[in-house]
Amino acid sequence: MATDFFELQDNARRNTGRLILLFVLAVIAICVALYALAVVAFGYQGQNPRTGDPKFALLWWNPLLLAQVSAGTLLVVGGGTLFKLAQLRAGGSYVAESLGGRLLHANSSDPVERKLLNVVEEMAIASGTATPPVYLLDEESGINAFAAGFTIDDAVVGVTRGCAEQLPRDELQGVIAHEFSHILNGDMRLNLRLMGVLHGILLLGIIGYFLLRSSIFAGGRRSGRDNSGAALAALGGGLVLIGFVGTLFGNLIKASVSRQREFLADASSVQFTRNPGGIAGALKRIGRATEGSAVQSPAAPEASHMFFGRATRGIQGLFSTHPPLAQRIARLDPSWSGDLAGEAPAASAPGTESELAAGFAGAAEVGTAAVEQIGQPGPQHLAHANTILTGIPEDLRDAGHDAYGARALVYALLIQRDAEVREAQLEELARHADPDVYKETRQLLSRVELLDPALRLPLLDTTLPALRQLSPAQYEAFCRNLRALVEADAKLDLFEWTLQRVLVQHLRPAFAPSAPRRVRYRSLRPLENACRVLLSALAHAGHGTREETERSFELGARRLGLPPRGLLAPEAAGFDELDRALDRIAAGAPKLKRAIVHAAADCIQADARVTPAEAELMRATAGSLGCPMPPLLPGQALIASA
Repeated sequence: MATDFFELQDNARRNTGRLILLFVLAVIAICVALYALAVVAFGYQGQNPRTGDPKFALLWWNPLLLAQVSAGTLLVVGGGTLFKLAQLRAGGSYVAESLGGRLLHANSSDPVERKLLNVVEEMAIASGTATPPVYLLDEESGINAFAAGFTIDDAVVGVTRGCAEQLPRDELQGVIAHEFSHILNGDMRLNLRLMGVLHGILLLGIIGYFLLRSSIFAGGRRSGRDNSGAALAALGGGLVLIGFVGTLFGNLIKASVSRQREFLADASSVQFTRNPGGIAGALKRIGRATEGSAVQSPAAPEASHMFFGRATRGIQGLFSTHPPLAQRIARLDPSWSGDLAGEAPAASAPGTESELAAGFAGAAEVGTAAVEQIGQPGPQHLAHANTILTGIPEDLRDAGHDAYGARALVYALLIQRDAEVREAQLEELARHADPDVYKETRQLLSRVELLDPALRLPLLDTTLPALRQLSPAQYEAFCRNLRALVEADAKLDLFEWTLQRVLVQHLRPAFAPSAPRRVRYRSLRPLENACRVLLSALAHAGHGTREETERSFELGARRLGLPPRGLLAPEAAGFDELDRALDRIAAGAPKLKRAIVHAAADCIQADARVTPAEAELMRATAGSLGCPMPPLLPGQALIASA
């Protein structure tokens, strides 16, 4: 079982390539079937399509007809797929809203919603990701959940009302950890592409249904010698059949890809929480519940492969998107008797191992270097996240859950201690910021200044859900004010760059959606200059003397096989250059990113110590490459010593 984040990302991309190949083969098979159907339909019209001979004849080889059928099929299937993918480009929010989800506001006071939001926020900080938007499916009484999105940065988590209300916190935590596994392991993009592919194939059946209805209604108005109605009925019935068979095989593909990933996500949930009883208890509760995990939304069938449990009834065996419930429970709880009728057992204590999670044992121990835990958080990170959230003053956390307070907190984090610069920054905000936001910034400033530096980035993370709710005009004003605050002292320091990078990375998908980034580089050669910029910027940022800077660069360069004397001058590796370098490296293959992230860690840890600012820089760098790194644990090294 693969336990490495980068390998899992590679596997997800290979599955995407396999899906595209299967889609092409399916379209070819559909073209052949439709061509045969067209030949038969023309024959039943009593007309040879080439000669016009009124005598019934089947002409099996007709290049013109084949070209017409193929073009029509490509137009319908390809057009339907592209249309659906264009809709899905909005990301996970489109899926959640189509299923009837309601976005939860971070400052909700409802106890059920508050419990859910707290669990998601805790999971996000522990895994090193931005807190995703949370949608509640109010009309769904079944116990279910899903994660959707093209990337980690546009992911959302959806939870049914039944799941939020019926599950105690430890079971809900197990379910949410399962969904975070899908976010981290690259499953979501494949899930969305599956929806697009199946929609294109489904359109053929829909068109056939309308042709069949048209032939029935028009049949009474046709003369006895007019066979066109019969041909239309034959064509419509054939399209319905082909659409049904295509959808059937599409569901088979969906099921075969989905089932194994559900086992992996179950195991990841146990690794994350070290509590198999949590997720096992949720599955047992599904087995006992009247509604089970059923989702009533009309959009549920096309999104069935995204859910924690089976969202639709009546699909069993080969075509089921999820393994049998009993099989999942038995893997998590080998001592389970198989009886779902009794009371729910108490959740097992942390530290209990299940057979399924045994492959993850030791993957996230405290002694493990931080970069080895990218995308693989463990229970100690969950405990540390709880400590972090507890350490943030309650008034600051509450402020970050409100759109006004979130902006005020970000502004306060950027206000300098130098009296002259501070005055200029506050004057800028007084002129251009919302008056209420400016007022709250002044009120929060003294509290933010007392904040432990290690809590600044987690506090920023808690503001992201509220900041995503800004209007476009508010967001533009917010960005202008950020630039003004940063430029007030005519220089950009390490924390300011880190803050800007985190905000841009996590907010841009909400306000400027773009196509998912594709892998463009599979070898280091085209990225050598970008890597030199990255390593030079990190070396200059973290080390004072020339000797320390050169040694830092050489350690990172050695990891990548770059010339050791390629250190760039500070002006050639500034923050603007670093931004461009990271954007370029982000298009590299996962295994390439692994080497680069390790090299960056070598560079930062060259002096055998990591300051809070350097830890923030490392996490922002890794996050920019789509590699979420959990927060550094007390005493933990970034990378194992060579």
